[in-house]
Amino acid sequence: MTERTIYKQLRPEERIVISSMKLQGASTRAMARVLARPASTVSRELRRNSCPDLGYTSDTARALHAQRRTAAKPTAKLDMGGVAWRVVLTLLDWKWSPQQIVSQLVACLRHGHSTRMPRTRGTDRRGQIPDMVSIHVRPPEVNDRVMPGHWEGDFIKGAGNKSSVGVLVERTSRLVLLARMEDATASSALAGFTVKLNSIAAPVRQSLTYDQGKGMSRHAELAANTGVRVYFCDPHSPWQRGTCENTNGLLRQYLPKGTDLSIYSQDELDAIADSLNNRPRATHNWHTPLQVFARTLASSHQPPTAAQ
Repeated sequence: MTERTIYKQLRPEERIVISSMKLQGASTRAMARVLARPASTVSRELRRNSCPDLGYTSDTARALHAQRRTAAKPTAKLDMGGVAWRVVLTLLDWKWSPQQIVSQLVACLRHGHSTRMPRTRGTDRRGQIPDMVSIHVRPPEVNDRVMPGHWEGDFIKGAGNKSSVGVLVERTSRLVLLARMEDATASSALAGFTVKLNSIAAPVRQSLTYDQGKGMSRHAELAANTGVRVYFCDPHSPWQRGTCENTNGLLRQYLPKGTDLSIYSQDELDAIADSLNNRPRATHNWHTPLQVFARTLASSHQPPTAAQ
């Protein structure tokens, strides 16, 4: 098997030798012997890096070599001076992900996920919630994500767990609703979720799936106030509310951990929800949750087609 020849660029000190020997009238082969280089390498160097006015000098040769290597580099696909760069910066400021941006324009970087600690560590400090209805008796159509109106819920907690924001995510469209809470108690959850769920039409508030946190201990009152059926996940099973878990990760871009969430007004939370609801999603073939929610809502109200 023939060994592949690896070409090495001339070093600055070698160009000084070539320049000096050129002034002394040495031949190309003599230069090559001194440098232990092929004569073709020296010949190519003299041909490519000589100046018509000054001939060959080491400084001129280095400058011409650097200029040629710079020109050989491919043009950046995302040039900082171009229009696309400003568009990408704007979309990143809107918290779009790389996939969302590339579907419209170009690829960029968003954020990495921090390492998650298993929820099974330590003792379960949550109390038992009376009259819970298990997720395992939830109707099959909820799992299918075909009909709108089935929601997942959670709290996002602030610094010291003293403040919180209620999160509701519609399973079919991934539409997000955020509810301002006075604190992280069950009373606040009842008040906040009641107002937010009743702000949407009755046909699209069918069910709510939640974990077994104490924030939903007044679930019977919530069901009476809104008409939703509340189902509870198994302990330590966040994947049973995977849509809400993923949404919480997106929301932390706007509502960082360790901050006081009570400073946000309902109008500000609505603006954050609007930002998420108008982001294109890969799971929706790059349509937005708002577009999908409107489309599924409209189709659910279409009268059935008569049999032919």
